[in-house]
Amino acid sequence: MDNMEATELVGVSARFGEKISDRNVETEAIPLALISLGTSCNSSSLPLTGQAAMVRRGECTFTSMARTAQAAGAKALVVINDKEDLCKMVCSDNDTFTDITIPSVLVPKSAGDTLEASLGRGETVKILMYSPKRPLVDISEVFLWLMAVGTVLGASFWSAWTAKEAAQEHYRTIKEGGDPYLSDAESDVNKDVVDINVMSAFLFLIMASIFLLVLYKFMSQWFLILLVILFCIGGFEGLQTCMVALLSRWFPRAAGSYYSVPLLGGVSALSLSVAPFALTFAILWGVYRNNSFAWIGQDVLGISLILSVLQVVRLPNIKVSTVLLSAAFIYDIFWVFVSPLIFSESVMIVVARGDKTNGEGIPMLLKVPRLFDPWGGYSIIGFGDILLPGLLVSFCLRYDWSAKKSLLNGYFLWTAVGYGLGLFWTYVALVLMNGNGQPALLYIVPCTLGTVLLLGWWRGELKTLWNKGEQVPQLENHMNSAQIHDYPDRSS
Repeated sequence: MDNMEATELVGVSARFGEKISDRNVETEAIPLALISLGTSCNSSSLPLTGQAAMVRRGECTFTSMARTAQAAGAKALVVINDKEDLCKMVCSDNDTFTDITIPSVLVPKSAGDTLEASLGRGETVKILMYSPKRPLVDISEVFLWLMAVGTVLGASFWSAWTAKEAAQEHYRTIKEGGDPYLSDAESDVNKDVVDINVMSAFLFLIMASIFLLVLYKFMSQWFLILLVILFCIGGFEGLQTCMVALLSRWFPRAAGSYYSVPLLGGVSALSLSVAPFALTFAILWGVYRNNSFAWIGQDVLGISLILSVLQVVRLPNIKVSTVLLSAAFIYDIFWVFVSPLIFSESVMIVVARGDKTNGEGIPMLLKVPRLFDPWGGYSIIGFGDILLPGLLVSFCLRYDWSAKKSLLNGYFLWTAVGYGLGLFWTYVALVLMNGNGQPALLYIVPCTLGTVLLLGWWRGELKTLWNKGEQVPQLENHMNSAQIHDYPDRSS
């Protein structure tokens, strides 16, 4: 603009016409001219010899625009879309493209407005079009894979360790002469744990679909701010919970000292000490969430939230897990692949990209910037793709520990490997589908739930896993212990 290099603008090249070079040094800059097409779409408002024609998208087809610009002597065509998201520039039905020789590009509305405003001020605008090759695999996807798998593994060990401590406390209470059926220690530990039942698993599909539709229909800047506030609250709670659980190992006295707080009741001294830091962190992310480095804060809050949720919410057996993950499997496929048949676009992808909020996506996902991709952007994964399989992986580790299974003879190792493999196949599908959004649970559910069901059937333990889960081995340990034998039979 006026012989000064301006910001790069990103668009989508057409499937017809000359192929755009992948290097910007091989082509000279072309003067840009804004034109308007006649009602017949076959005439230009001015001659375009040696220039690039820019026109707003209207009733004309992409090929007719290109032919008109080419006939007027244009060297290239830039089409301004009527919205921010972009579509493929292809031929319409019963149309050909062999006669089109100039390159064509579709740019988002904001980019077109910028170029048009410069031309309106009388500035000289020149464009240089190039299409840099993107790497087959970006290192960001490796980092994202490690983050997702690490979060699931961390949540599983935390959940299993908490369950183990609860069992040890229960045994200690029994040994000291307490009632094994009315143990206060057990009730205190389990009061903050929510076991999902079959009905809750069924309701998940309905509630998640309603929530996604609400996001799709009412997504706007104010609605996004509401989601950001809710995410900050959840992230604050999650970060505080994780920090208290970690620091309590080194500061047991502060963790065991409680103070009465209005409206909150008894709160430990450690929680009161950690809360200001967690709150400040969440607020700072909310304020600076659009900065280039904000993805770090979003990932920290997101991982903390996922860890705390997987600590509280648990699967009691494989039956509930099968219902829940099967519902999630259908949910993911429907809203990615089937919804375009109903809404003319993929609801899940539109919501994830934030198409209705000027490109700012919803915060309920982990993301890492693409480091070596010339197009920039982020590699992302939704919370549901970590939370739902994480429930199953956590269950498997608790079951292995309670049943005293070795690593190779248990279910945790193979389910964790299945999760990593399912996530890997998701990225492979993204590459094979040219970056088109993929439902991750389509690949993750068969690799995790399928692994558990197959191993359980092969080992003859599927009935126990299906109906009783991790609770049976613990109960059998109780009934076989010498401490329990001293108590009368409660079944009579």
